Amino acid sequence: MRRKEFKVEQEEELQTFLDEMSFGFLGTVDDQGHPRVTPLNFVYTGGCFYFHGSHAGGKMEAIRKMDKVCFTVADEFALIPSYFTDPQMACPATAYFKSVTAFGTAEIVTDLSEKAAAMEKFMKKLQPEGGYETIDAENPKYRPQLKAVAVVRIVPEEITAKFKFGQNLKEEERSAVIGGLEARGGERDAETVEMMKKFCPFHSS
Repeated sequence: MRRKEFKVEQEEELQTFLDEMSFGFLGTVDDQGHPRVTPLNFVYTGGCFYFHGSHAGGKMEAIRKMDKVCFTVADEFALIPSYFTDPQMACPATAYFKSVTAFGTAEIVTDLSEKAAAMEKFMKKLQPEGGYETIDAENPKYRPQLKAVAVVRIVPEEITAKFKFGQNLKEEERSAVIGGLEARGGERDAETVEMMKKFCPFHSS
């Protein structure tokens, strides 16, 4: 069952989340109909996902034979134990998270300028401190490398986003979860509380 209260449709929220995440999971199907899931680094720009790798290998063979793919990015913020809201029943136990799933077509990029732009975005995401020459298709040092690397663009036909932070809870249950997170003080509990307040703005505290 889809919970509409968890859905996110604002492009800005999507872009911010995807900029913060460094890897996702690519779903492909081989010519035998076998599913394959590959974790890989990505960037999201211009409404498309990009990833890179070798021209050879299982995922590239699968894409050449079947270009319809899915791509998922997820980030778990906190496990929510049942006893935050119910001292006996296990049912309320859950997890709070953000996730984005795209369904679309994988296209192998051949234009060196587009490959260079995508790889530069990878560097800015994964090495924001710099320490390298800007990737430019006209740079003779980069040109052979750009030809050697495979870059794939995923053009989404559908993107779904789900950010779950207690939007379905009653006010007293939400307060109990926030109190439990604040008391527990786990690594991402304070951040989770902020997300709860952001996506449930009617919370009074």
